[in-house]
Order: sequence, then structure tokens, then C-alpha cells
Amino acid sequence: MNENTENKYVGSEAVYEETLRTRRLVAEMNTGWHDESEVREYLRKITCKAVDDTVRVFPPLNINYGPGVALGRDCFLNFGCTLLALGGITIEDDVFIGPHCVLATEYHPEDPASRHSLLTKPIVVKRNAWLGAGVTILAGVTVGENAVVAAGSVVTKDVPANTIVGGVPAMVIRPIKRDTL
Repeated sequence: MNENTENKYVGSEAVYEETLRTRRLVAEMNTGWHDESEVREYLRKITCKAVDDTVRVFPPLNINYGPGVALGRDCFLNFGCTLLALGGITIEDDVFIGPHCVLATEYHPEDPASRHSLLTKPIVVKRNAWLGAGVTILAGVTVGENAVVAAGSVVTKDVPANTIVGGVPAMVIRPIKRDTL
């Protein structure tokens, strides 16, 4: 797991207000036609951060907490992705995220007596990683540099750099093969 994965309780009024602001902007972005530059402008407003002109996102994109999202250069998010970002999501440079992926930094305690509490752990997707269609990344996971996560996988543990993982739960399949062109 990441070094910074201590459990954090969330739920302040300020956080709630920010989720409302984020959801309003996301709804606007997802409604009607917007060219790539307009989508990037929405992302800047949603995340309250700089978003490089090389970032490409195909809406719809669902985000519950914009300031929790950081997007690197030349990253691409395909249709229908969901970012539950109260715990913080970092998507580094050159990352590909396939359609209908879910990155969920939030979870609930197992104990029924405290299940209405919300806990968070950050997610980091390192440089040049590729998440196939329908991948789910759970709280506290780091996907290593150049890694590939096979379509439909559920990632519950850190993914080593330069490997392919797949399955439910995702397990290492093999190292990345390097082309010898």
C-alpha cells in the first residue's frame, strides 16, 4: 500500500458544499456537446487545478469531489468513468483510462455499528499506466509506472511497475514485454 494510506473520516459541511459544486459543474460538462478545449475548461473549474492542454476526456465523466483529482499531461479518460475522489486521485502523465472505469478512494467500515462512516485512502495511477475497459481501482491502491490492468479487473492491492495484472481480484499475470522493433 501507499505510505499515505491512513484512514481519514470525512463529512464536513465544507466538503459537502464542495461535492455539490463539483456535481453541478460535472452535470454541465456532461450535458450537450463540448469540444475538447471546453471540456478541459470544465475540468479546470471542477478540479480547481491547472489541466494541461494535452489532457483528453470523453464525457460523460462522473466526479464527486473535484479538488481531489489531479490530471497529468497527455492523459486520456474514455467515456463513462467515475472518480470518487474524496481521498485524492492522482493520474500521472501519459495514462490511458478505458471506458467505464471506477476509481474509488472511499469505503465504509465493515462493522455494521459504524458502517455509516466514510473512510478514504488515496489512489495513484503512475506514469504511462493503462487501465482497460471496466476496471475498478479501490482505495489505497497505486498502479505502477507502465503497468497494464486488464479489462474488467478489480484492483485491491498495489500494482507493480512494468507488469500486467488482471482478474477479480487482480493478480500479476506477467511482466510487460518490450517490442524489439
